[in-house]
Amino acid sequence: MALFGYLVRRILTGIVVVWLVSTLAFFLFFARPVMTVARELAGHAATPQVINEVINNLGLNQPIMTQYWQFLDHLIHGNLGYSYFTQEPVDTMLRQDLPPTVSLVIGGTILWLIVGFTVGIISATRARSLFDRVANVLVLIGLSMPVFVIGELLIWLVFQPLYSHGFTWINTGYSGITSGVGSFFGHMLLPWVTLAAVQAAIYTRLSRGQLLETLGEDYIRTARAKGLSERRVVFRHALRAALTPVVSQLGVDVGQLLGGVVVVEVVFGLGGIGQVSVQAVYQDNLPVIIGFVIIAAVFVVIANIVVDLLYAALDPRVRIT
Repeated sequence: MALFGYLVRRILTGIVVVWLVSTLAFFLFFARPVMTVARELAGHAATPQVINEVINNLGLNQPIMTQYWQFLDHLIHGNLGYSYFTQEPVDTMLRQDLPPTVSLVIGGTILWLIVGFTVGIISATRARSLFDRVANVLVLIGLSMPVFVIGELLIWLVFQPLYSHGFTWINTGYSGITSGVGSFFGHMLLPWVTLAAVQAAIYTRLSRGQLLETLGEDYIRTARAKGLSERRVVFRHALRAALTPVVSQLGVDVGQLLGGVVVVEVVFGLGGIGQVSVQAVYQDNLPVIIGFVIIAAVFVVIANIVVDLLYAALDPRVRIT
């Protein structure tokens, strides 16, 4: 019951956050002169007839609060507006472009967590060893390399040689999992590695630093003095406490990445909401921009709810109340 009540409260808080973000986005874009808003929605090359059509269709000549209540009503019913640039509903555009972004972030997150935690734990438990020194050098390289450079190097050093020798299962672009598991993994493998390379370096450094700090705590020395094995000291006592700050960082990273991993999507031609949002900004496509902002807010809220639950599972001192 405590968990259920906690989830209800966090979901209600998340709804309030999404409402506030939506409200700020609405007034930021629509609390301006009617002709300015209509021209940006229709495009700068639009004729007066098209601009008048936009004003009438969206009720831009109505009081701003009337527009706001209509906006909230449409939002509750899943209507994010209509793009006059693509002639498509915004919710349809986001549904089409969301799978590549979600697939990229989920796969990349799993990969960077496995690599980052594994290397970080080994480096912390073997501090100043050869493995630790090599890992530190690789971490610095990973932190120094821009994402687009890593992506281009993988295309040049991995994709092109393999593809030219008949290994066509590795490819660029996006192929949904409905087209086959092998095709899906072949298209997503290099983007996952590209995304995970930098993030794995960050999480290696975070997990190593946190674990080293925890291993120096008094209760760890007490556990060792009691005769507990080093394996049990590290994994049963130190690791859970050390990973709590790392999990908090994970919630921020995943929430932001789901908002659009623009560079990786562009390099590998995946599509995704990141590319769509950049195009919308260049075009002043207000309905798509607002829809993107709302979806990004939802992602951040969900990611932080999951992180809070993981935080409580890792640290028994945290109580869900």
